Amino acid sequence: MTDPKPPKFSPKPLDEPAHFLRRMLLALLILSILLIVGTAGYRWLEGMSLLDAFYMTVITISTVGFGEVDPLSSMGRAFTIVLILSGGGLAAFTLGAVVDFFFSGYWQDHVRLQRKRRMLAELKDHVIVCGFGRVGRHVAEELAAEGLPFVVLDIDPDRVAHAERKGYLAMVGNAANERILLEVGIQRARAVVAAVASDAENVFIVLTARELNSNLFIVARANYEDSEPKLRRAGADRTILPYRISGKRMVTMLMRPNVADFLDEVSHAGGLELLLEQVEIASTSPLVGKTVHEVELGRRLGVTVLACRSTNGVFCPPGPETVLQPNSLIIALGTRDRLRTLKELAEGASGPA
Repeated sequence: MTDPKPPKFSPKPLDEPAHFLRRMLLALLILSILLIVGTAGYRWLEGMSLLDAFYMTVITISTVGFGEVDPLSSMGRAFTIVLILSGGGLAAFTLGAVVDFFFSGYWQDHVRLQRKRRMLAELKDHVIVCGFGRVGRHVAEELAAEGLPFVVLDIDPDRVAHAERKGYLAMVGNAANERILLEVGIQRARAVVAAVASDAENVFIVLTARELNSNLFIVARANYEDSEPKLRRAGADRTILPYRISGKRMVTMLMRPNVADFLDEVSHAGGLELLLEQVEIASTSPLVGKTVHEVELGRRLGVTVLACRSTNGVFCPPGPETVLQPNSLIIALGTRDRLRTLKELAEGASGPA
């Protein structure tokens, strides 16, 4: 596999409604200046009252021309001609822009865009899903099932529209672009999933994300085995080869179908509503220093401890006399609510210890 080259993207601009609104506001600003200049001019040249001068300016710019308040001098008529030439076209353009803005739906797009930007600004400890293809869609579904905040990034407007129809927060953009990643709050994010179809694009996404936030947990998709070390060097914490995983699952289904069915229920929160969860035991937890037999998590919480990892990083199945150490990690099986209670207990909250 050759070294990846920077991918070329041509994303659809996201600020078109805002640009349209700025154009309309600029026309309104120029129109306001003409009203002020016209009112001041009639007061100075013709000595009109403020109301009469403003009235003359309005009927002149709008080309209505109901009639002069007072007969105009030669200078007043010349000033009126200039005002008509400069203001008539602008008034028509402004009125057209206002009507077009409200009847074309641009204002609705602008409101939606502003709402999306407010939601992005409020995101914290979220996951950025880069790519909403076959893999990215399943990632988003699982994140939604877990109740984790996330935002979808994709270069294809149709895919972003699909994500929004499913109720996800999504944005059109190149996930390897620093400005786009900053806009979706990468500096406040907890993780990035690089799930686009191209390994080269995933490499650049990982590089950019790692540069912007060194504390991110990054999971990257790889289609080829020789892409894994490149993704690791770019900054990915974990790499996933969908085809390798699919092959292993197929063999498991052939050799151990009941085990495969159980793992499906556990890993996808199916009918059993069982989940596997990793729980870190804080030094302030009441579980610290007690054995697995003493805490009786199975009887008190309905949670099964499958494995323990000590501070040296080695996983082992726990025995009744296994002592729970501070900062150690346990892998537990249980329902979502019971696992949440276990995590609160492991973090130091009072509970049935």
